[in-house]
Amino acid sequence: MIRAIVTDIEGTTGSIAFVHEVLFPYARRQLGDFVRHHHQQAEVARQLEATREEAAEPDADLERLIAILEGWIQEDRKATPLKALQGMVWEAGYQAGDFTGHVYPDAAEALMRWQAAGCELYVYSSGSVQAQRLLFGHSDLGDLTPLFSGYFDTTTGPKREAESYRRIVEAIGRAPEEILFLSDVVAELDAARAAGLATCQLVREPGMTTGEHPLAASFDEVSSDEVSSDTLNLDQARFASGGTDVRR
Repeated sequence: MIRAIVTDIEGTTGSIAFVHEVLFPYARRQLGDFVRHHHQQAEVARQLEATREEAAEPDADLERLIAILEGWIQEDRKATPLKALQGMVWEAGYQAGDFTGHVYPDAAEALMRWQAAGCELYVYSSGSVQAQRLLFGHSDLGDLTPLFSGYFDTTTGPKREAESYRRIVEAIGRAPEEILFLSDVVAELDAARAAGLATCQLVREPGMTTGEHPLAASFDEVSSDEVSSDTLNLDQARFASGGTDVRR
């Protein structure tokens, strides 16, 4: 019985294009000036020091730090201090109304339905917890943050390592087989399955790489089973690797 769902964001609850065509370019344009204007603020200063440590450049000055961070953006590097600083930049953008967070309507509707049925919902993304809260808090469909019981990011561990999912299981406090992980990335799903979680791959674009996981083109397909009054009553067999009732 599935009692908790952990979902990825990019390519799963929302469009990959939003991240790469809106959020990343916005951060790339704004990050330098943001750091120059706010580097003395405690949290910004802390992340800049973390950048020096991760880059192994303890003497890097402000302009060098900006260059490192902009290089990490270009590389799409999952560096925790970069994610934190991007989150601060995006917060300013959301608050200014420069953009809203993209969420697929089918994802929002299913999340609302699952949460109303008593299922615990969590997010696990390479974006910082702050960035996750901002996206769902300023989504195209309004504030969705009340739906979620918690958030996980790279401070929990890399998304392609099974140990990260074991930590999530421990934090949620349920048996691994009671937790369903949704993502569009096969390597992430493989890691989650190795930790004992049920899995389902969202395949929203044609030609995507798929693995040995159940497939769904939208959240409507994930939620096709009936929902009971007290918990999400998804047929466990549909989410077991190699199950017979799965589209490939």
